[in-house]
Amino acid sequence: MIFGYANHGYSIKAIELFNEMTEKKGCELDHLTFTAVLTACCHAGMVDVGQRIFHLMSEEHEIEPRLEHYACLVDLIGRAGELVEAYELIRNMPIKLNSFVWGALLGACRNHGNVELAEITAKHVSELEHKSVGSSLLMSSLYSDNGNLGDAERLKKVMKKKRLRRNVGCSWIGITTYMRCAEIRNQK
Repeated sequence: MIFGYANHGYSIKAIELFNEMTEKKGCELDHLTFTAVLTACCHAGMVDVGQRIFHLMSEEHEIEPRLEHYACLVDLIGRAGELVEAYELIRNMPIKLNSFVWGALLGACRNHGNVELAEITAKHVSELEHKSVGSSLLMSSLYSDNGNLGDAERLKKVMKKKRLRRNVGCSWIGITTYMRCAEIRNQK
């Protein structure tokens, strides 16, 4: 339920439900519950609540934070504009990082226009996912937004040279709807 609320815009409801669950005796909270409530905190911009819940997870519930919990925390802090704090959190993480953690910081750098930290972050993302075009596209956009048109153009040339291409999206709903319509026509 918490995940459903968090992912459909009912962050406050998700956090309230989480609080009810922590008060009930015998209610087992697992790592998925904490991922869901941290996601809700991200969507609601509730930094203090999210940080409290992150610490509550290990201190009171003895659940060791996983990569997804750290990614949520980086996203939460980064969205609030605390980019240096998010970067320091990443640098001090006791687990091996993946592109989702770095990507959360990169997105925050993009949203807050921090080119210098975005360059450092994009390098880490590229090292982890050297065939991915996402960080390059984001950096190109960030350069353009900040008037660094030369850097944006240079990055586009590098992407072209490496043959990095953006994956075009696909709508499963569209495919399913099309197939269902064909099914209905065949029944007539």
